[in-house]
Amino acid sequence: MSASSNVCAICVQNVTKRYGNFTAVDDLSFEVQPGEIFAMLGPNGAGKTTTIRMILDILKPDKGSIEVLGAPLTDATKDRIGYLPEERGLYRDVPVIDVVTYLAQLKGVPRAEAQRRATTMLEQVGLGANIKSKVSELSKGMQQKVQIIATVIHRPSLVIIDEPFSGLDPVNTQMIKDLLYDMNREGTTIVMSTHQMNFIEEMANRLVMIDHGRRVLYGTVLDVRERFAENAVVVEGTGDWAALPGVRSVDVSDSRGEVTLHLADDATPDSVMQALAVNPAYTVRRFELAIPSLNDIFIQVAGNNSRNGNGG
Repeated sequence: MSASSNVCAICVQNVTKRYGNFTAVDDLSFEVQPGEIFAMLGPNGAGKTTTIRMILDILKPDKGSIEVLGAPLTDATKDRIGYLPEERGLYRDVPVIDVVTYLAQLKGVPRAEAQRRATTMLEQVGLGANIKSKVSELSKGMQQKVQIIATVIHRPSLVIIDEPFSGLDPVNTQMIKDLLYDMNREGTTIVMSTHQMNFIEEMANRLVMIDHGRRVLYGTVLDVRERFAENAVVVEGTGDWAALPGVRSVDVSDSRGEVTLHLADDATPDSVMQALAVNPAYTVRRFELAIPSLNDIFIQVAGNNSRNGNGG
């Protein structure tokens, strides 16, 4: 969902963080708008975790400024944030319901309300029969769901979540997606850091890609993908595609008859569509621009930066 407020949920301005001679984050700027699902991506060691820790005031930037929920971070603001780090951690020898209730109380939720919410949310993600089990008795996927519930049980305004779907099978992944979508519809801003590009394409409004501490991609998911589109179209149908005016080469994409037509420099998708429309030798069931996946873009951008030696 979108919000009308002009106040950033997160505003990172010209932030730099160094460790000795190593620059982990290098003059980084981006904004997260209230009510959106925003993705942070980048290779391992790119500076994402350092950036998140600065947003949460765990680390201090050497240069630049960060505002969270409209102002520099305070203790009161921290209670409006839910954070799930990549390094998971729960009290292993304590019943699930007690762990979640305790962590909710730390965020200011009264005990009776915390216990009620914990029971409801654990049932929502299929853990109703396990609320009295010790955390150590749960599978990795179950523990992941408990950790996510503990992250969001206090109904934060902002959730920052690192690899939210790690270790989850498709059924449990959908449960967590539904939970995050429900929160987002109620106004919660969600920031995801993940290497699973398909979830970013499906869920995120906008993204920032960081590599070697620098911003290398920033914008809506669709804009980023269209920026890397080549002069090509994907079609399904029948006909001699290579003989079509304006087609430079043809790639067969799969066994269902989908092909990618790479166009000549002086051809456009519109001109190829017009040629198809007037030629009865072709049947077309599908015709669309060939837009690369985020996964392909990630590999291209990160690979180019690595080959060019861009580092901090």
